[in-house]
Amino acid sequence: MSLDVRELAKNLLDQAKEIEPKVISIRRIIHETPELAYQENNTASLVENELKRLGIDVKRGVGLPTAVIGELDTGKEGKTVALRADMDALPIEEMTDLPFKSKVKGIMHACGHDTHVAMLLGAAELITRNKDLLSGKVKFIFQPAEEEGSIGGAKPLIEAGVLNDVDYVFGLHVSNSYPSKAFITRKGAFMAIPDSFKIIIRGKSGHASAPHNTVDPVFISAQIVTALQAVRSRITDPVQPFVLSITTIHAGTKDNIIPDEAIMEGTIRSLDYKVREKAITYTKKIVESICTGFDAKCEVTFSQDVYPLTVNHPEVTGEVMDHLKHIPGSVVLEGDPILGAEDFSRYLQVKPGTFIFLGTRNENTGSIHPNHSSKFTVDEDVLKYGSTALALLAIAFSRKK
Repeated sequence: MSLDVRELAKNLLDQAKEIEPKVISIRRIIHETPELAYQENNTASLVENELKRLGIDVKRGVGLPTAVIGELDTGKEGKTVALRADMDALPIEEMTDLPFKSKVKGIMHACGHDTHVAMLLGAAELITRNKDLLSGKVKFIFQPAEEEGSIGGAKPLIEAGVLNDVDYVFGLHVSNSYPSKAFITRKGAFMAIPDSFKIIIRGKSGHASAPHNTVDPVFISAQIVTALQAVRSRITDPVQPFVLSITTIHAGTKDNIIPDEAIMEGTIRSLDYKVREKAITYTKKIVESICTGFDAKCEVTFSQDVYPLTVNHPEVTGEVMDHLKHIPGSVVLEGDPILGAEDFSRYLQVKPGTFIFLGTRNENTGSIHPNHSSKFTVDEDVLKYGSTALALLAIAFSRKK
């Protein structure tokens, strides 16, 4: 029996509207009680209980202690489709006036992972309601530690075999960079490689009134900040998407003491591996030459095992866009590459699939602040669209020949 995607999308959205209060309630519970990477114990328990309530087989602790994997097996021949939601929050003090704002000091769901969990649980309910339309299996991956930035959460799950029997994998992420209810994706390279670095400048301390008797690491760090901008403006191809940012500088204890040491941290974001290697090489060269010129010692280290380039499978992404355009009230847009990074990139290195943004920007609801802002909020009206999209993709791709 052929699948009428247009009719299915309409029916799924109608059903998503029925369970919308439950999905919003789950999101708010998680938002009030955020947990940092590798500590998502309460969130994992909530997910586990909800999946069991739906009659979905559950495994906890696959790859990581807080990972939760649900599996719905139809027993029919077909594809295995994996749907992923990340669960961790950020070390940010929430500055919103939401009635369900974070109750945990210094921790906030400022990137929308609370909505990702709620939308995937909503999708799980829609899929179980429409199990007769499925073929094969659906895997529900609730992943810890997307924000961790190095090993992350995807790699341990992949190494534990979570994707071994999977044919397609899909991920959805909310963003206030795009209008509410818009789905944004693109074929090919979509998100950057995030290389974090740390620079330690070791000088010679002394009294601030006699800088000539010191090797001032604060002064040297200022030269480095300025000089490193040449990596972008004079060393890498200007038409290539690329950014280098120094984000922290720590040094000193008192106004009249030139310290022994300054520590700087930053990030390089790139969408091309050759550009990336050139940028890393010249960052080290520039720092080392400046420090040598001022008789300082230095150490430049880049984080290891960073997230790779996020590359959407072109053929699959084309089909995804064709399916999502049938969801009433939404729009599908092809976005430009962005310099944010995503742990989902690791899944796409192993299996074909697509990473999708769901816009939540809405002036009327105050959902205008960017992800990772202390004032970040989500237009909750989009949650039913996210659940619908994930369920639609699971059903449609499970039936592919």
